[in-house]
Amino acid sequence: MDKTGKHSPPASFGLQHNELPQRPMWQIVMVASIAAGVQFGWALQLSLLTPYVQLIGVPHVWSSFIWLCGPISGMVVQPVVGYFSDKCTSSFGRRRPFIAVGAFLVGVAVFFIGYAADIGVSTGDQMGAPSKPRAIAIFVVGFWILDVANNTLQGPCRAFIADLSGSNSRKIRTGNALYSFFMGVGNVLGYAAGSYPHLYKFVPFTKTDACEVYCANLKTCFFISIALLATVTILALSLVHEDRYVPEHTEESKSGKQMVFFGEMFRALKGLSRSMWILLLVTCLNWVAWFPFILFDTDWMGKEVYGGTVGEGTLYNRGVRAGALGLMLNSVVSGLASLFIERVSRWSGGVKRVWGGVNFLLAVSLGMTVLVTKLAESTRQYTTLPDGTRTPLAPNVGVKAGALGIFAVLGAPLAVTFSVPCALASIFSNDSGAGQGLSLGVLNLAIVIPQMFVSVLSGPWDALFGGGNLPAFVVGGVAAAISGIFALVMLPSPAPDELSKVTGGTMH
Repeated sequence: MDKTGKHSPPASFGLQHNELPQRPMWQIVMVASIAAGVQFGWALQLSLLTPYVQLIGVPHVWSSFIWLCGPISGMVVQPVVGYFSDKCTSSFGRRRPFIAVGAFLVGVAVFFIGYAADIGVSTGDQMGAPSKPRAIAIFVVGFWILDVANNTLQGPCRAFIADLSGSNSRKIRTGNALYSFFMGVGNVLGYAAGSYPHLYKFVPFTKTDACEVYCANLKTCFFISIALLATVTILALSLVHEDRYVPEHTEESKSGKQMVFFGEMFRALKGLSRSMWILLLVTCLNWVAWFPFILFDTDWMGKEVYGGTVGEGTLYNRGVRAGALGLMLNSVVSGLASLFIERVSRWSGGVKRVWGGVNFLLAVSLGMTVLVTKLAESTRQYTTLPDGTRTPLAPNVGVKAGALGIFAVLGAPLAVTFSVPCALASIFSNDSGAGQGLSLGVLNLAIVIPQMFVSVLSGPWDALFGGGNLPAFVVGGVAAAISGIFALVMLPSPAPDELSKVTGGTMH
């Protein structure tokens, strides 16, 4: 127990014994801007990766293996990186070495992904073959490296923001809101770049015999992504400095090097405060709600809203493109909403009310997908082709507007989801004296475990009800409502903002 009579956190939790001074807001903005470079690349994956995967002939059995690398790497990499960034004693600082390594690995991964077809053909793949095994192998390696790199990069970025904020909870929330804003900026830029079909003409050498237009566009967009990420990362790491971390000579620092990481991770989980456990529960339910829509949003537009069938005609592809437009609207709203999270939280009485409220908005929006789908089915018109085949026409303007409206409205809860949980994890870790890096890594477990759960079970669940995406969306809506209730009723409120202002972020 400490002098106040409270139990000290376990040594395994990466204690922050020294109070970190607050830094100017412009430094927090610089670090948060790295999110734009990271998210630009993710948006490109969502908009261009599907045709590229088809180009190199990735079999269906490989597809699920590839997409599982995200949650698997997130489950392992973020806590490990967070733990070691808390204890890093480099003269470059605690967080900056990991951010620099992560950005470098993103560049390596993008090279492998973009040039997989070229390298595959140059090492023995046949040009016109339906499947190119060497290109597939290189692509898979690049994709895994990309996920590891992003997890290496993002956790220390958020921890760095919390370090720069000291223990000022308002600054921590603002910093995470800015991170969410720059994620929206990166999404908008990425979707815009990915939607322009002739971008490769600005870099003509990207188009080769092995790499056709889709592939060349992907290369060009990834070159832009590397340039953007390198620019914002170099600027942030050059202008925002860290003091060298010197651990105190306690029993924890002497014994820590002999401890196996996963043993310490287990002890850290056992030592979590009640506030963190509730935060993990709310976050887990929140992401059970989000992942069905994130995974199947454009597929829902192509199948249920537009009435198309995969691989038959152009209607499904038109729906997918409309879904891409919806993602663009979602990103714009998300970026703008991020700027108002702090103001709305003060007006509403706290961030827990904001988070709880937008979870109910998420639940209603997912429920509205059922209404839009039924309207699309009841108003669908058909045309008869010369061979006598009846084929559906695109939905009417009202149905399209309703579907796109759902995408747009969901931008607000997405902004809160990307901001508030990380801010609360940083605040609760400050209150308990726990390390920022490991705290955010533990929080990431509450995100990747639901992702694996949804990825594995959503397909059989949808098939149980005759196929389609609505059953998973309905489950998501129920999870969102429960998450909203828990956020409002069980989640503790952080320290009042006024106290942070008066004390300058320190508790006396």
